[in-house]
Amino acid sequence: MEVWELDAREAIRETVAAYSFAADAGRFDELAALFAPDGVLEIHDGETARGRDAIRELLGGASRRLAASSTARLIRHFASNLRIGVESDKRATGACYFLAITEIGLDHWGRYRDVYVPQGDAWLFAQRFVRVDGHSSGGQLQNTLRSP
Repeated sequence: MEVWELDAREAIRETVAAYSFAADAGRFDELAALFAPDGVLEIHDGETARGRDAIRELLGGASRRLAASSTARLIRHFASNLRIGVESDKRATGACYFLAITEIGLDHWGRYRDVYVPQGDAWLFAQRFVRVDGHSSGGQLQNTLRSP
């Protein structure tokens, strides 16, 4: 493995972690900036957003629905078992699981499937596919997401 590939893998790990931190804090401008300008966020059986403005709007809408439907003040997403496939210096793929916890406990869980492209020293999402595999009955986010 060459040094550039190790750098790419570490930059991808940073992008995946930054996504969770930005989402949990409701910092959707920061989150949208983790996508390539024409990047795609697709939620299984849900909505698809193309481009940073559309991604920001999609996630902002989910946040507004959550605020209107619950008293949740805390959410933490945990991404685990990240597998990265660096195909070239222009494209990589990734897959991992996620788990979301609110102040009431386990809320929802699923999988991310990603395509990354380099931009400067960073590797950004060209595409992120989100599949929610399940959610807790009465969970805080079940009203903000489409059915799994």
